Amino acid sequence: MNIRSWTTDDLPQLVGLMTQLGYPAREDVLHERFSRVTRHPDYDLLVLEDDDILLGCVGLFQAQAFEHDTTYVRIVAFVVNAKHRRRGIGRHLIQAAEDWAHERGATAVLLNSGNRPEREAAHHFYQAMGYSVTSTSYSKSFTSS
Repeated sequence: MNIRSWTTDDLPQLVGLMTQLGYPAREDVLHERFSRVTRHPDYDLLVLEDDDILLGCVGLFQAQAFEHDTTYVRIVAFVVNAKHRRRGIGRHLIQAAEDWAHERGATAVLLNSGNRPEREAAHHFYQAMGYSVTSTSYSKSFTSS
């Protein structure tokens, strides 16, 4: 198994992973989106591959905290291929995210997870990885004009 930053060669498989995560998009759309995002040095999309098969990915960004003089890393996308779950792949990806954060001097890793019943297994996983529930998240969507 190998963890590395994404490349455009990964796009066909990333389409499937993002669909499993609940965010389907065409390959050309993902190419534009991921290229735009990861052009910024504080962003990355790490993939875990084995024999040229993507088993999962984790999207990350680092930001300056407003409330203190440290930075944090936020996991903004995290998915393990449904065919390969419960094999330790998620643990490897979370560890890679934490290593990425440590290398950049971040003092914390944050993530959000929906509070839908189908996310319950993910919540148990995050807690088993040492993450704790610390806040409630709110959002407001705007329509495009």
